[in-house]
Amino acid sequence: MKRFLPDTFTILLVATVAFASVLPIHGEPAAWFSVATNLAVALLFFMHGARLSTDVVLAGFLHWRLQSFILAITFVVFPLLGLLLGFLSPWLIPPALYLGLLYVCVLPSTVQSSIAFTSIAGGNVPAAICAASASNILGMFLTPALVTILFSASGHVGVSLDMIWKILLQLFLPFVLGQVLQPFIGNWIRARKSLLAPVDRGSIIMVVYLAFSNAVIEGIWAEFSTADLALVIGLDIFLLAAALMLTIFGSKLCGFSREDKIAAVFCGSKKSLASGVPMAGVIFAGQSVGAIVLPLMLFHQIQLMVCAWLARRMASHAQEVAQQASFSKDSVTSR
Repeated sequence: MKRFLPDTFTILLVATVAFASVLPIHGEPAAWFSVATNLAVALLFFMHGARLSTDVVLAGFLHWRLQSFILAITFVVFPLLGLLLGFLSPWLIPPALYLGLLYVCVLPSTVQSSIAFTSIAGGNVPAAICAASASNILGMFLTPALVTILFSASGHVGVSLDMIWKILLQLFLPFVLGQVLQPFIGNWIRARKSLLAPVDRGSIIMVVYLAFSNAVIEGIWAEFSTADLALVIGLDIFLLAAALMLTIFGSKLCGFSREDKIAAVFCGSKKSLASGVPMAGVIFAGQSVGAIVLPLMLFHQIQLMVCAWLARRMASHAQEVAQQASFSKDSVTSR
């Protein structure tokens, strides 16, 4: 039962939203906090680049069929699912929340949890590392491009040189700098995950607080009802269930090994909160970012709970199969 409870980070996110609802930051303090948040996000992507071994990334692309399958689920199938949900807006889903759901669909996969769940289930961990890493690197370009294509069609977001410049400056440039310095500081950073974890989570919490402060000032809680939030949770569950089914049956059709199937399931069905929240602040600057990231925050917790259960179930099934195989071998030997 414990695995279905929210993790510490999710509790902190909920507390941040509650705090922003009571004491939103605004005026000059908000301007300075925004500068601090931008610096924290730049540090976050610098650390992503410094942690990631270039050799691992290059080796991963050799397994091109698995990588192509995962990227297709992440950046083609998911956006198509998001477009299908568009038939429910605006008569069932409020437009602002639909944009948040569509934004979930164009995000890259998670890194840490995809790798962790693949490991627990006994999957291809090196392939998962490569797939999740490639997804996030390409996501810095594909996510804004998909937002431009899908959102501009409905008149919400258009591409601009300013948006491209901000993404390059705040996200991609720090990542590249981290990659350049990775041979010198990569081992040091990877050895201090617990020490540097507050940078990961702290930067996301800062972005969430700033986004929801603006949203509260604009009246987000007056705009959406409890029924709206329940609907978003239901649609998040639908998106995750559809992605899991497609990755499970799609990987079987592709003839992947059991280990590769597991990597495909956990990398192809997940969406990154760590990349999605900072990018939302850049892409949707000047808009109600709080309403856009709300479906992502809910999707984050749902995917953690479901995938934790699924990973343990896969691990238990593999153990049972191994025990049966061992028993059968012993029986044959005894004869």
